[in-house]
Amino acid sequence: MSGHSKWSSIKHKKGATDAKRGKIFSKLIKEITVAARMGGGDPASNPRLRTAIQAGKNENMPKDNIERAIKKGTGELEGVNYEESVYEGYGPGGAAIYIESLTDNKNRAVADIRHILTKAGGNLGSNGCVAWMFETKGYIVVEHNAVDEELLMETAIDSGAEDVREDESTFEVITDPQDFEQVKTAVEDQSIPYIVAEITMLPQSTVDLKGNEAEQMVKLMETLEDCDDVQKVYTNADIPEDLVV
Repeated sequence: MSGHSKWSSIKHKKGATDAKRGKIFSKLIKEITVAARMGGGDPASNPRLRTAIQAGKNENMPKDNIERAIKKGTGELEGVNYEESVYEGYGPGGAAIYIESLTDNKNRAVADIRHILTKAGGNLGSNGCVAWMFETKGYIVVEHNAVDEELLMETAIDSGAEDVREDESTFEVITDPQDFEQVKTAVEDQSIPYIVAEITMLPQSTVDLKGNEAEQMVKLMETLEDCDDVQKVYTNADIPEDLVV
């Protein structure tokens, strides 16, 4: 591990099963819709929408689905009014969990999230209880065998990246959120393929989980991700990669 939870990159490397793909599409459609509602339907002037559309393309989402979601956000088509919320709590081993929600029913969302955490031996905390443990960062992950290390380092740093970290199988490019787009564009201009490129929450320190606690944490994260009202889940737990299926 490279100093923070690699849940996001591990999940991307493993890929999504067909059963999970519909769930991924549903979450991406929500994000595209909300991004268009808040910042307009033109991705050129709406970075959040631009990132959401790219995420949809990375998952091979049909163009029609993306366009419909944008039109629902801008009001051209009738759609559901989703509200954004953040929930914070703790999981097995005291690991921090930070949850972003997009829902049309906040009461249902908080009840479901509390139930999932409690069932796994965790608990829902108060606002701010774990947020201070995370930083908002741009995050790009490239597999070792996909790039020359010197090319990636030079491209990333010259375009404004804060750091390039390395672990056993990947390089991780870390950026300030405001510099994310220009760094990602520079990486793409060099035809460097990546498996993750997103604005995310990175923990400043980690909790090393092993054995039963690690297995419980994997199940908890997957159950939260399967919840319709949960958009993204972050943790400071370091989880062995071979436990993630």
